Amino acid sequence: MNGNDCNSATASVVLLNMKDANGLQNGSCSGTVIAPRAVLTAAHCLTATTASIKVFPGAGNEIASQSFARHPGYRDSDNTSFDVGIVLTTDDIGRPAVPLLLSRDARVGETAVIAGWGKDQNQIAATLRAGTATITAVSSLLVQTEFTNTFSSTCQGDSGGPLLLQEGGTWAIAAVISANSTLACSFGTNYFSNLRNADINGFILATVPSASRR
Repeated sequence: MNGNDCNSATASVVLLNMKDANGLQNGSCSGTVIAPRAVLTAAHCLTATTASIKVFPGAGNEIASQSFARHPGYRDSDNTSFDVGIVLTTDDIGRPAVPLLLSRDARVGETAVIAGWGKDQNQIAATLRAGTATITAVSSLLVQTEFTNTFSSTCQGDSGGPLLLQEGGTWAIAAVISANSTLACSFGTNYFSNLRNADINGFILATVPSASRR
């Protein structure tokens, strides 16, 4: 919501197409490339009925998943805690890896960039868009923003995409898009899983040791 189209042919934010055991579409989410063959996304995207995932980089062919995993602490009944997952692919994705922001906390009042392949204000999905948002709250597990007429909001399909902050002149992932307080997208609170949480970044780095960090 309130975002702008991105050049998906070069972007590091990718579209994840989940497939069931019969190869049929089982939902879609967003994710961020954090290593040549690794995508950071939301745990709730990796449901029990997901048998495989196709990663669409924004141009060219989809890339098959080799494996995927949710944070072991994630529970469907509490879907904003530890809501991070990793998808490993069979081949290089061919997009620049984005570093993880682990050296400092996100700050209330700081301007972030959020991005994803979800619905826009016209309810059109599967188009990569990005926008800015102001951080309104930070806890050990969550970063929050609020939708306004000036700033952007996440919507269905953006789950798993990044909340990006500037650090040392580089954009880095501070949090992962997790949930909205409403289904409308045009008002309410956006929730993001905070990568500064030791359990969260420990899981990511154990799964993708080569992920860079800031």
